[in-house]
This record gives sequence, C-alpha cells and structure tokens, in this order.
Amino acid sequence: MSRVTHEDLFPVSVGFLGAGQMATALASAWAKAGLLDVARCRAADPYPEARAKFEATTGVQTVASNAAVAALCDVLVLAVKPQVVPDVLTELKPALDPRHFVISIAAGVTLDTLASGLGTERLARVMPNTPCLVGASGTGYATRNKRPNNTDIDLVGKLFGAVGTAHHLPEHSLDAVTGLSGSGPAFVYVFIEALADGGVKCGLPRPVALSLAAQTVLGAGKMVLETGQHPGALKDAVASPGGTTIAGLHALERAAFRAAAMDAVEAATKRAQELGRRE
Repeated sequence: MSRVTHEDLFPVSVGFLGAGQMATALASAWAKAGLLDVARCRAADPYPEARAKFEATTGVQTVASNAAVAALCDVLVLAVKPQVVPDVLTELKPALDPRHFVISIAAGVTLDTLASGLGTERLARVMPNTPCLVGASGTGYATRNKRPNNTDIDLVGKLFGAVGTAHHLPEHSLDAVTGLSGSGPAFVYVFIEALADGGVKCGLPRPVALSLAAQTVLGAGKMVLETGQHPGALKDAVASPGGTTIAGLHALERAAFRAAAMDAVEAATKRAQELGRRE
C-alpha cells in the first residue's frame, strides 16, 4: 500500500475538488511555500470561469472531472459547498484507493459522513477562515485517524500552518472553532468599522480613520502572537493611571463589551452545532 511518509512528505501532489476562492488561496500559498508540486497537481470545477481563474492564478492545470483529479493526485482537498458534497462523494468514491488522503474544508460535513460516503478512513476535516485568502488563517482540524505518529496529521498541520496557524483538535471542538475563528472575522470587521466611526466622529477623515483602525487591530494581534504575553498584560501596559486609555476601557466595560464578544462566539458555536445536526 502506497502512503505518504515523512521522508517524501513534500512537495506533494494535491488535487482540488472545487476551484473557488479558498482553493485558489490554498494552492497559491502552498506552491509559494514549496509544499506542493504544481506540475503534479490538478483542480476540478464544473464552471469554466472558475477553472480559468484558478489556473491563471495558481499555474495548476484544471479539469472538469473530480475522478480525473483523483487519478493524478495523492492528497484531495474537498473545497465545495456543503450542499453539493453528497454528489461529489458519490462521484469520488469509485476513484479512491489506499494512497488517497482526503481533506475536507466543507463547512459542517462530519468525518462520519465523509467516511460513509467515501469508504475510507484517511480523512481530515478542516475549518479555516477567510483570512486564509491573505495567508493569515486561524484553522482548526480533526483527523479520522488519531495516532500521534500519523503522517496524515503532520501533513495537514504543515499545509494549513503555511497559511496561518493550525490546531489539531477533537472533531467536537470544531463547532467552537467555527464560532470563534470561523465567524470571528466578521466580529472583528464590526469592531474595525466602529473604531473608524469613532475616529470620524472625533474629526478624522474617513480613509485615515479606517486605515488607523485596521492597522491597530493588525498590530495588536501581532503583539499577542509574537510577544507571548497575555492580552491583559498588554492592555495594562497601555493603560496608564488617569490616562486616555483607561477612560476608553471604562466606556467599553460600561457597555459590557467583553460579555457581548463572548456571547457572539457562543451564539455562533450553537448555530454551528444546530447546522451539524441537520446534516
């Protein structure tokens, strides 16, 4: 049985089933990082426009048939909308053999559903987020085979670590990942917009206010990730006694800002759980 090993892990032949924005971003980032062999990769999509755009952006050849991709590639990335997954699984199952490892980024589609539809245990379910499009994703992933020395786990971690941060988790945790990092960018966009509106209210031109707000959020995030300090410690370092920052923090606390953020993540997580039960 042919399997991916540590010795020949990269570059790997990856086939994309679906050639939309997320697949295009992943292929471009992985090629740039030297993780895939573009000449040995393929992508399939039913829409000629999507195939043309994917090929022009990534340099990866495209075809119309998912089975044709499976015939040429060892690692298959399922990057289609959840509602079309059953049809794709039906088409793909006869084309699979033990060398194939299937990575699904289809929201809400469980490993049990994938295993039942494909007849394989070499599976991973991944929840990236839209900042994947700019190489800054926060990703959670679960694998069917949980052996700690499994090279499939290493492969997923390396691939998605190349487009941001990636965390191997039990599958039941992926609903919380959906609520936090999957939905989280929208919450952050609202905060950026509100910061910018505050700047405009205080007299800044709109483009300047928006630039400062977005850069402030980006910089604060980098501070958390790169210094390793707790956000509370970083916050305290900015909030000098009797100063401007502590006055603003008081206003946020008065408006229950932190509770609202926690409620948003909880609400999104519960909705992800509801959608999963309907699968």
